[in-house]
Amino acid sequence: MTEKEKEMEELKKECLEFCYKHPLYEKGTCPVFGEGSLEEKIMFCGEAPGLNESLSGHPFCGAAGKVLDELLESIGIKREEVYITNIVKLRPPNNRDHKSEEIRDFSPYLERQIETIKPKVICTLGNFSTAYIMERYGLKDQIQGISKIHGKVFEAKSLFKTIKIIPLYHPAVATYNINMKKILKDDFKILEELK
Repeated sequence: MTEKEKEMEELKKECLEFCYKHPLYEKGTCPVFGEGSLEEKIMFCGEAPGLNESLSGHPFCGAAGKVLDELLESIGIKREEVYITNIVKLRPPNNRDHKSEEIRDFSPYLERQIETIKPKVICTLGNFSTAYIMERYGLKDQIQGISKIHGKVFEAKSLFKTIKIIPLYHPAVATYNINMKKILKDDFKILEELK
């Protein structure tokens, strides 16, 4: 086991202990920590797990996950080659939007996932994760709705290096509106140059 793997396992254990005591935790569901490659490549950050995810403990395993897999495949990237996580690690009741205090509760774990992986690119999926990550990396003045900034590349300095942040529509949009898949595929082409 590599140092990074050990670090991530410790963090996961700590996060799960926290999740089981959190008010969002519901008996019979699983926290969704995140999974994938710990290499310094591409990290996807969603908002919170949906029903399928909270039943399985795996991120993006439902309909939106199938869209995400298809988008990755369209640019020649395997799911195992990226890291996928969410800001909030537990599903809010009835898939409601999460509250700011829930983001505050879980964000230290996301921060440490980012610190451990040190990704070159963070792709934010949807408005909440885009706003959180952009604000976190000093890009607050450039935050707009996802329909205005999707597919654009922003550069931010971290302690380690420059990180590229790419806001993307959440893959779930293509499950409601099939026409969005083309827009998503076009946005994903940007990743082809960065992989």
